[in-house]
Amino acid sequence: MDSHLKESRIDGGVAYDGSFLKVSHDRVTLPNGAVATREYIRHPGAVVILPILADGRVLLERQFRYPLGRVFIEFPAGKIDAGEETLACAKRELQEETGYTATDWQFISTIHNAIAYSDEHLDLFVARGLTAGPAKLDDGEFLDTFSASVPELLEMVRTGKVTDVKTIIGAFWLEKLAAGSWAPG
Repeated sequence: MDSHLKESRIDGGVAYDGSFLKVSHDRVTLPNGAVATREYIRHPGAVVILPILADGRVLLERQFRYPLGRVFIEFPAGKIDAGEETLACAKRELQEETGYTATDWQFISTIHNAIAYSDEHLDLFVARGLTAGPAKLDDGEFLDTFSASVPELLEMVRTGKVTDVKTIIGAFWLEKLAAGSWAPG
């Protein structure tokens, strides 16, 4: 159906191979037969956790993000390790970053947050039945946790205090789930 839009790889390779990200540089044939180059980031994928506390508030984090030089408000999230199931990753990341564990997990959706230059995908999960415990942050990881109601979170999105795309999408999902107008796909 969309085959008239497809680009086909001619050749290419890794332009940069870092400890976390890899950058590829390929030559492709465009739908009209012309040749172009494509540079893109290879990413192992990640999970995003939407933790809902017993009182209905959501658990959020404040974390400094070096590329933009400031603190962001985000949902807990983390990179999927090689061979790791996404739900196992979500459980691990929630506990590592916040100290919380959850008894009820629900897959919500997969999002692609930077389709023009990355193959990264994020799997979103709602976590309920939370129990507090000690965080187990990775070396070099520093963050604070706090809670907010969904309306408070949506107001932070509206006013630009939350600009992180995974958190914005998660907030919209929570609003729709609470209203009963969306069901996980």
